[in-house]
Amino acid sequence: MIAAFDVPVAARRAERSWRPATSRPSGSRSAAAGGNATAAASYEVTTGRGTNLPRMRAIVFDHFGGPEVLREAEVAEPLLGPDSVMVRIEAAGVNPVDWKIRQGYLSTRFEHIFPVVPGWDLAGVVEQVGPAVVGLAAGDRVVGYARMDVVEHGTYAERVAVPADALAPAPTSVDMATAAALPLAGLTAYQVVVGALAVAEGDVVLVHAGAGGVGHIAVQLARARGARVLATASRANHAFLEQLGAEPLDYGEELPEAVKLAAPDGVTAVADLVGGDALMVSPPLLRQGGRLASVTDASTVLTFGGRYVFVRRDPAQLAELSAMVDSGRLHVEMADVMDLSGAAEAHRRLESGHGRGKISLRVA
Repeated sequence: MIAAFDVPVAARRAERSWRPATSRPSGSRSAAAGGNATAAASYEVTTGRGTNLPRMRAIVFDHFGGPEVLREAEVAEPLLGPDSVMVRIEAAGVNPVDWKIRQGYLSTRFEHIFPVVPGWDLAGVVEQVGPAVVGLAAGDRVVGYARMDVVEHGTYAERVAVPADALAPAPTSVDMATAAALPLAGLTAYQVVVGALAVAEGDVVLVHAGAGGVGHIAVQLARARGARVLATASRANHAFLEQLGAEPLDYGEELPEAVKLAAPDGVTAVADLVGGDALMVSPPLLRQGGRLASVTDASTVLTFGGRYVFVRRDPAQLAELSAMVDSGRLHVEMADVMDLSGAAEAHRRLESGHGRGKISLRVA
């Protein structure tokens, strides 16, 4: 066997995948049924981005820019790796990171291969599994956080091939558009509230942007763990926060005083989901030994002695969140469900800020 580092760079960068050894018509799907032995026997290694691959509908962009660079196109389906899962997407969640990628703000952190299909959230049905995959089978309804190391194949498409550990069972009590809004926001909230801040009964937690996509889930997770929650939002969203069990506070210059009035001894934990001024005013609001976590501005929060959270895949956490939805302990607030062709408008709405809940794109 030749080690990867012995292969010329150009050859290593050529796409390699496991695909069915027998040809199949475009549009037909075959499941890797009958166990891994059967699946392995029906696969062969192929190389390159052939023009004969099945095509699918997707939203793409060919260069960085505003929402207008998003266009609908027919592109080749992604290749299925030996430890990957092909998912037929029914809905894709839209997140702020999607428009930041489109603008090129993450171009120094991730390699991008154009045309890019954006999107990291999905809800759909497993169509095929690679021969090394266990625990998933064709027909499983799943949700997934599909961030890859390279930005190229996203979820604003009819299909995507993702690592098996990106997926968890979809909640059955909500539609797939709502389910698609759960993965990134839910995992981010979980990894801030449960992970970085270790919120527990008796804590007093301040959540910046508590009515947003991540924020409203963070509020519920903190409440479920027995914490008292203060949360910032525009006045129009205060009643919504109260329904979630939080005490709403206005944004702005008066926020530090409002927090001190609500919690004279200070809060025990701050979940910062917006950065900027909200992060800068947070340290003085903490009581001695308080904890701070932020999903923005890593250098600043680390300087403050807090934790920076960049959401990662975790199928056990995602399964727990899905189960919480089904048990009624977690509500996913939807701002809108749009057709896939409305991706540009969805980005415009997200970029405007101060939205409540989540937007999903209906794919199928």
